[in-house]
Amino acid sequence: MMKCAVNVLLVSSTPSHSFGLKRHRRSYIMLNWKSLKHGISSISGRKYLPPWFSVAPMMDWTDNHYRTLARLISKHAWLYTEMIVAETIVHQKENLDRFLAFSPSQHPIVLQIGGSNLENLAKATELANSYSYDEINLNCGCPSGKVAGHGCFGVQLMYNPKFVGEAMSAIAANCSVPVSVKCRIGVDDRDTYDELCDFVYTVATHSPTRHFIIHSRKALLKGLSPAENRTVPPLKYEYFFGLLRDFPELQFTINGGITCIDEVHAAQLQGAHGVMVGRAAYNNPWSTLGLVDAAVYGMPNSSLSRRQILKEFQVYGDSFLEKYGPNKPSIRQVIKPLLNIFHSEPGNGLWKRKADAAIRRCTTLNSFLEETLDAIPDHVLDAPPLNKKPSESDAFAGIHELLPSPFGRRELKVSNCKIIF
Repeated sequence: MMKCAVNVLLVSSTPSHSFGLKRHRRSYIMLNWKSLKHGISSISGRKYLPPWFSVAPMMDWTDNHYRTLARLISKHAWLYTEMIVAETIVHQKENLDRFLAFSPSQHPIVLQIGGSNLENLAKATELANSYSYDEINLNCGCPSGKVAGHGCFGVQLMYNPKFVGEAMSAIAANCSVPVSVKCRIGVDDRDTYDELCDFVYTVATHSPTRHFIIHSRKALLKGLSPAENRTVPPLKYEYFFGLLRDFPELQFTINGGITCIDEVHAAQLQGAHGVMVGRAAYNNPWSTLGLVDAAVYGMPNSSLSRRQILKEFQVYGDSFLEKYGPNKPSIRQVIKPLLNIFHSEPGNGLWKRKADAAIRRCTTLNSFLEETLDAIPDHVLDAPPLNKKPSESDAFAGIHELLPSPFGRRELKVSNCKIIF
């Protein structure tokens, strides 16, 4: 079990948040208790281990089907939805299950919302609150032109931190769970460390937001595609660790460029409260998520082999297709997250070729698996879950020698709080 910071959920005992700037129905604060070996986050009566590891929200990827598979592999990783635009929730209130429903087995799960209209953000949050998500997150990091350009939200919101604070206040006032912000370290030429600190400080002082997920690259809105924005701007992890130093009252999760459990371990050893992994958790779920429960949380791994996982997923998938019909959604959508479960294993190439052919004619997951699984050797299908300890190599060694100059500002205050167990 690695020595990690522990997240304990606190709730304000007064209607106003700790800065006295606005009034809210409820304010949530995340603090670290390093003296505890295990922490429990208690949310609406549900208890989970803290979000030391989470899977990033990814458009067209972290849908219900992927999250079902992810939860079969890891019991404790925190899962995020795809970003759902507030206007979609508001205008589809007669059809909300299509966008917001999820299996109770997916807890702990975070809903990510996108938008820039305060009224719609408030209405969308109120509608989503009945679905019992464990946290509501506002997207302030997406660099897509459709989002940051025409929609004027996503990473574009980093230009207006006071508005983000107001948005987070509106969100918090309409839900009964913690709220958080996911952002970049900067946008375009607004990319200095002081400007990032100003964003965090302004949001925190204008709202009850105490949890920030920091993607450690800036975004360039002109000249780079969303894919290029994930690789071209350099990673500046020193900004993230600077925030840990300068805002000890807040909770920070590191995101961007982390691809394996060894790097997760290294980030947490250097003080990161949480680590968010994106494409590695999707492109190689067995070798990434399969290590989380034991290596990050010190808990037993899932006892399911991949053959057993596929059998359980088949039951889920076929019941889903039967409920909604074979063409809406298509079987291709349901099967999509399975295609990486044998990443780098013997037979993976043949499995993918057979899968590509089977998707065109199969109408059930049962028939799909019957046609394709003979490509994978039994010793791969029936192998027990991974049980590998993180290495002692430190991908972030020396990071504290690179930290930017401290941010000069008055200290944030946290008061009038009580612990919920």
